[in-house]
Amino acid sequence: MDVSKLNVVHNTAQKQFEIDIDGEVAMVKYYLGTNEILFTHTEVPEAFEGQGVAGKIAKVALDYAKAEGLRIRPMCPYIAAYIQRHPEYQSITAGY
Repeated sequence: MDVSKLNVVHNTAQKQFEIDIDGEVAMVKYYLGTNEILFTHTEVPEAFEGQGVAGKIAKVALDYAKAEGLRIRPMCPYIAAYIQRHPEYQSITAGY
């Protein structure tokens, strides 16, 4: 699978960033506060794990937060680990 060709959709109704892959949805869920965004859960269907899907969604979600001037609260362990590996998000992350 070519992850670069997957389209990440910001589903505001479901409060998640998602990719639909052959009818299965991978997502990063969030809660939006006044000046911050809490990322609460990342989920990728088992058949697509380990292929960069979660990383692609995480980047889009974090870039959204940065563009909107939101402070990031990574409640989800995957998002917290992603931020540790990508220091460009640490300056807008609570706890750094």
